[in-house]
Amino acid sequence: MKFSNSLVLLSTLALSISPVRAQTAPPLDAASRQLAHDVFKQLVEINTTESVGSTTVAAEAMAKRFLNAGFPASDVHVLVPSQDAMGKRKGDLVVRYRGKADSKLKPFLIICHLDVVEAPRNTWNTDPFKFIEKDGYYYGRGTQDMKDSDAIMVTNLIRLKKEGYVPDRDIILALTAAEEGGSWNGVQWLMEHHRDLVDADFALNPDSGGVTTENGKPMEMDVEATEKLYADFELTATNPGGHSSVPTRENAIYEVSDALGRLEKYTFPFELNAVTRAYFKQMATIEKGQRAQDMLAILKTPPDPAAIERLSDDPHYNSTMRTTCVATMFSAGQARNALPQLAQANVNCRILPGYSQEEIRQKLIGIFNDPKLKVQYVDDSGVYHDRGTDRKSMQPPPVKQEVFDPLHKVVNEVWPGMPVVPVMETGASDSVHTMAAGIPSYGISGVAIDENDDRAHAVNERVGVESYYTGVQFYYLYLKALTGGK
Repeated sequence: MKFSNSLVLLSTLALSISPVRAQTAPPLDAASRQLAHDVFKQLVEINTTESVGSTTVAAEAMAKRFLNAGFPASDVHVLVPSQDAMGKRKGDLVVRYRGKADSKLKPFLIICHLDVVEAPRNTWNTDPFKFIEKDGYYYGRGTQDMKDSDAIMVTNLIRLKKEGYVPDRDIILALTAAEEGGSWNGVQWLMEHHRDLVDADFALNPDSGGVTTENGKPMEMDVEATEKLYADFELTATNPGGHSSVPTRENAIYEVSDALGRLEKYTFPFELNAVTRAYFKQMATIEKGQRAQDMLAILKTPPDPAAIERLSDDPHYNSTMRTTCVATMFSAGQARNALPQLAQANVNCRILPGYSQEEIRQKLIGIFNDPKLKVQYVDDSGVYHDRGTDRKSMQPPPVKQEVFDPLHKVVNEVWPGMPVVPVMETGASDSVHTMAAGIPSYGISGVAIDENDDRAHAVNERVGVESYYTGVQFYYLYLKALTGGK
């Protein structure tokens, strides 16, 4: 089935459901709730940042939990790249939950990254590596991105094991390193070096998608159907410098800042694809008033420019409609009393499907319009290149009924009437590596985040306490629904 037809199917299924009613799924039992709490706390309090942390420590801690729950050692693998220059800190965990011995069904894979972005203590109100409950939230680095999902998967596989549950196929869980950046991306490395352990019919990635709420009210379940392409570009200006008592416009800082000013004023063209068109079509049934009208207006041929402009005022909708590039880091100068000889800025881009990193690098060169500036592509290992890659964002996978029929069933059980909406992830995730390996991948998460409380990568990251436990129960029910369970 082509994805465009599948989007129509998704739209029909979503819109046929009645308005969202109160949650009706059975609550977590006390023992499972305690397990979910303890696993989450343990993971948050293990520092897994690129600078000083270790995903190996986290992988080993979770491996011990699986072994203690009765998983055979032959199905629990802590894997560390032998070339790991970070002191064996980039470990991955792969766990296989065995299904029926005579099953003809290929396993499915769940990918969750263990690493988190940096969290300077002086910018937080709490210690980012202490699991703190306050005012109905759990605080700590990774509570949204994505140790909540790591803990959910570990908890639920252990729950199922304790129940003696036998799925109709094997379930593979990979807890991995360096999704947030670094020299050893765990999913990519596993696909290249341990494909036998992670080969699957399809993959689920809870790092994408999820339940959006508005002031606590569930609005929609987003399912990642495609994603943007990530790219970093380094903008460099060099200058002979001079004494600061004789200022001049021949100044490396001015050259870079002028270029960034031109980038700030530039708007990449409006563009929709099959996924984002389906997204706005469904969102028009959820939104109200002018915003709903604008969503329908941008779907017309030609789209309404005024509607595009109004929707672009919302950063999320803006990034859904176009490629975005923004300066994220700046460094310059060699002395307080000297004109800077070197200035550099990192420009981070999230590129719409259909465009390569090199195409966007060339576009940036045109926007900066300064032949004295050097614009280089920076790969995931931090190596500079005078040319970007020709890689483009992944094409949307086919919509497998075996994935989406159970999804609609469980979503309607947990959040009756809530629509399932296909989305383009405006960030980036490890799905790019599973998709490149030929494994259809879907971003599905059951943790609800309020539209005004997205704190992934931000200070004081947090997740609602009950939102987390509902996410635990959602995936418990979904794993059973996916594997023939009741």
